Amino acid sequence: MKLLRSVVFVLCMARLLGDACWAGDEKREADFADGINKTLAMGKAVWLESEGKKFLGLYTETEKVGSKGVVIILHDMGGHPNQQQLIYGLRVFLPEHNWATLSLQMPLREAGADMREYYSLFPEAAARIQAGIDYARSNGAENIAVVGYGLGGLMGIYALSEQEADIKALVTISLPVPATENKAAQTLELIKKIKIPMLDIYGALDVSDVTDSARDRRLAAKENTAYRQIKIDDEGHAYLHDEGLLVKRIYSWLGVTVAASAAPNDGPVK
Repeated sequence: MKLLRSVVFVLCMARLLGDACWAGDEKREADFADGINKTLAMGKAVWLESEGKKFLGLYTETEKVGSKGVVIILHDMGGHPNQQQLIYGLRVFLPEHNWATLSLQMPLREAGADMREYYSLFPEAAARIQAGIDYARSNGAENIAVVGYGLGGLMGIYALSEQEADIKALVTISLPVPATENKAAQTLELIKKIKIPMLDIYGALDVSDVTDSARDRRLAAKENTAYRQIKIDDEGHAYLHDEGLLVKRIYSWLGVTVAASAAPNDGPVK
């Protein structure tokens, strides 16, 4: 099966053999959506549309009056907008600190697909991110930030480097730097195009294309004075032992970077 996928991928890349080569796995998305809708206990499901396709978003409002804005959350490769534990944690705990969240279903490949098979989906991912921005704006959000995990972070910087969007800040978690000639996935070149505040978080025990490229990412962002990189000790790619530290780092940074003038409902940042 892996050999067959590789052959199809090469043929698609070399000869552009029709739209089917580039299509995402809509049935897989539908299965995720069905499971989420049956068990959703926090937030509400919203159906957004981009390029004629509907996709799932999970919108979670703040618990206090006077939201600081909306954080758009992008899951990792093969995931979904309610995925345990990191994506779920982000989307339900950020609202406790006055940031509403909109967690988006990113386009998927079939189960077992590798990262390079996702590159052709980046334009569709960018369109979905824009649909999420539009939804947040329609709900009155003035401050919008994007948080992307793994491949979701790469999709995020691709989208923000390709289109003008009034986004206040970008947070990437475990941002990969894959070895590829595909322009859509050349992480370091995309970072150079990001001019808004950017927080680059990774685990000390993360996967190699994240940890080995940490210095390269810093160098790529050297002209962005609002770029910051944080390494979290003793954490791997899944952040299994995080216990809320990652969310705290994000809302604290957002509070200083984006919403410093907002009502200080959370008390001082520690």
